[in-house]
Amino acid sequence: MDRVNKIIHLLENGQHKEALDEYNVVLNKGSHEEKFMLGEELFHYGFLEEAKALIEKLLTVFPEEGELLILLAEILVEAGEEEQAILVLEKISTQDANYGQSLLLLADLYQMEGLYEVSENKILKAKELLPNEIIIDFALGELYGEQGEILKAMKAYEDVLKKTNEIAGVNIHSRMADLLSASGAFEDALIYYDKALEEKLEINTLFGYAFTALQAGYNRTAIEKFTELKELDPEYHSLYLHLASAYEREEELENSLRIVQEGIKQDEFNKELFYKGGKIALKLGMEEEAEKYLRESLVLDPGYLEAAITLNKLFLQQERYKDVIELISELDLAAEDEPQLLWDSALAYEGLEEFSDALDKYESAYTYFKNNETFLTDYGYFLIEEGKTDLAAEIFKQILLKDPTNTEVLDLLERLTESGDLN
Repeated sequence: MDRVNKIIHLLENGQHKEALDEYNVVLNKGSHEEKFMLGEELFHYGFLEEAKALIEKLLTVFPEEGELLILLAEILVEAGEEEQAILVLEKISTQDANYGQSLLLLADLYQMEGLYEVSENKILKAKELLPNEIIIDFALGELYGEQGEILKAMKAYEDVLKKTNEIAGVNIHSRMADLLSASGAFEDALIYYDKALEEKLEINTLFGYAFTALQAGYNRTAIEKFTELKELDPEYHSLYLHLASAYEREEELENSLRIVQEGIKQDEFNKELFYKGGKIALKLGMEEEAEKYLRESLVLDPGYLEAAITLNKLFLQQERYKDVIELISELDLAAEDEPQLLWDSALAYEGLEEFSDALDKYESAYTYFKNNETFLTDYGYFLIEEGKTDLAAEIFKQILLKDPTNTEVLDLLERLTESGDLN
């Protein structure tokens, strides 16, 4: 096998031309063992075409050899030729020692194509052949988990746990925790995260634990775990937004904003961190700082609706009506695509005393907000100011249909009637 080792050595040293010369010697004159070993090595190094040529050459001599067919199928999968890989695997005889492995590979391929029932049949057939192979139980857990069949997946993983806590580099307790968390069973998930972290401290598992604790409402636990993760790996960008949210829920707003600032230093293109910073700054009464954060989020994504609406609210509160109109005109969104922008425009034009434009926006927004009491109130008072009292009365009556006890509206309608402003 000196020639195989020489080729690998040449490749590792970047001597590709020399390696290719030696490869051609093995391809044309090498022994069967050399071809097979070099094919395996080249496959692992990513030289798929070269590996494929070697294995196909061997298959001309051993056309039914399962080990060769499996290796060829793996090469084809890596090359993105899944359909060809399936055809190759289907050639393996049921009597071949590698038949069970071929069934598992087929199951993976069918699962990738979304053919879950076919995949399940292949795995169950493999389990009949090899009832004690835990990799098969693991495959069932993965399949059922992807389908959202939680109970079946958990049963399969429990069978794996009877023999090992880890398989194929996957911590089974962590996998079960992720599955339960994704299904909304947060309390149960935390139990398995605890077990997984007792076995091995792994940053993705720690993130899963912290995120699940946050979803379950255990904010202090989430803060503790996210902070631990931050100390282990400050470049784990996903943690900052959630840690800021945990502090926000605990009303520790200064800490929340501090975490946002730390996160931005790590990930300056994260629009959600800037948006979070804007919201927290507003809660702290830091309007100028809030505007900076919100504008930056919109620079990163000109169509970021949540940031635009929040910034508009700030502008309306500050009576900066021209800024509202300008912001909406700059957005990568049509106002009709987001009705709130129509409402904001109506309020802004009203504030600018451009009443014709305001009426146009109110009328357009009415289609979307006819059941929104706050909008109807804004619209109704605007119509009164415009002298359209009959139409205003109709708008206010819609509010009473929803809330007959609304004394403010009742008094207003009574005053309009007594003043003779209604026809």
